[in-house]
Amino acid sequence: MKQYHFPVQVYYEDTDHSGVVYHANYLKYFERAREDVIGIDILIDLWHNKGIGFAVYTTELGFFEGAEFGEKLDIRSTIEMDGDYRIIWHQEAWRPNSKKAAVKSRLELVCIDKDKKLLPILDVVNLQFN
Repeated sequence: MKQYHFPVQVYYEDTDHSGVVYHANYLKYFERAREDVIGIDILIDLWHNKGIGFAVYTTELGFFEGAEFGEKLDIRSTIEMDGDYRIIWHQEAWRPNSKKAAVKSRLELVCIDKDKKLLPILDVVNLQFN
């Protein structure tokens, strides 16, 4: 399974009062990494020209170490298909020189049209993740 890397700089605005990344911001980091893998131009074209988008179906997050202001995180993503309707993303946020992931996520994406109707992913776009 191919692993994708996406760098994220932790800014002061990303942190809570103690200088540690606020937990909800990891969702933003993981979203940016997914957009980077798929390609923002592809996502824009799908939505604006074809009326097709992706929606989060479910997610699980585990928090093991808090990243801090000033660090540069490595967001690591792997992808697997789960039937005709779901893509499962396994994503991790790694701190510099760490031996384990600071945060882990398992997220399921589905494909929908503008009327929120579920669409088979492979019928929508041939995503080349391997």
